[in-house]
Amino acid sequence: MARCEVCRNEYDKSFTLTTADGRSHVFDSFECAIHAAAPTCAHCGCRIVGHGVEKSGTYFCCASCAERQGVQGLQDRV
Repeated sequence: MARCEVCRNEYDKSFTLTTADGRSHVFDSFECAIHAAAPTCAHCGCRIVGHGVEKSGTYFCCASCAERQGVQGLQDRV
């Protein structure tokens, strides 16, 4: 059994998440994976679980948060 990096739980159904840079991380749930790996909105601080929006390397959960930070031209939908 593997041990979750976040909660330290040993679980027989844990999984490994490999990032684009080749680093591997072990989690026992998507909740722990999100807590550790999901980017954070630069405006409201929530974890970005969906697509979000990005401008010049800064991530936002939605176009509204981006606009509140002064970023123009991003849309949630086209």
